[in-house]
Amino acid sequence: MPDDDSPSATTGDAALVALAAGGSEHAFRTLYRAYVRPVYWLAHGLVGNPADAEEVVQETFLVAWRKLPGLELAGESLLPWLATICRFQSANRVRRQRRDREHTAAAADETLPATVDVEQQVIDAGLAEAIMREVAGLGDLDRAIFRLCATEGYAYQAAADELGVAHGVVRNRLSRIRTRLRTVVKEST
Repeated sequence: MPDDDSPSATTGDAALVALAAGGSEHAFRTLYRAYVRPVYWLAHGLVGNPADAEEVVQETFLVAWRKLPGLELAGESLLPWLATICRFQSANRVRRQRRDREHTAAAADETLPATVDVEQQVIDAGLAEAIMREVAGLGDLDRAIFRLCATEGYAYQAAADELGVAHGVVRNRLSRIRTRLRTVVKEST
């Protein structure tokens, strides 16, 4: 019988959320690896620079870890909830930096947005949700290839070895997945 932290016991976000809410660091790490890149992209778009985006990502996952025990996952993906936390953390960081600049009379940082663009946040959240819907509609092998290569940064051969398929299968399927996702991005913008 597998333990509660085994990959076979955690088939979806809801199961991982339940395990993480119960204190499973393994489940939380799995969720982190699955969503750290989309959260980073959103944060970078909101705060405007890599260093602040990394800080926002860490703050987002820290808040998520603290709030998981009370979370009732509304859909199949944790990403919309993480995106909401990320937007709040980004807005807080922007306000805190603006306040610090005013108090220290430091020169303004042109890379930092002067205000949080609510319309852009809605567009970013909608785009993230559209991408996650498209990924959810992929077959099991394609979802695994996307997760390993696009989310976790595996090379083609490493992903092929992990999945027990040929290098060309990973390369070709990932190319088709990227084409599908580019279409979703174009339609959402």
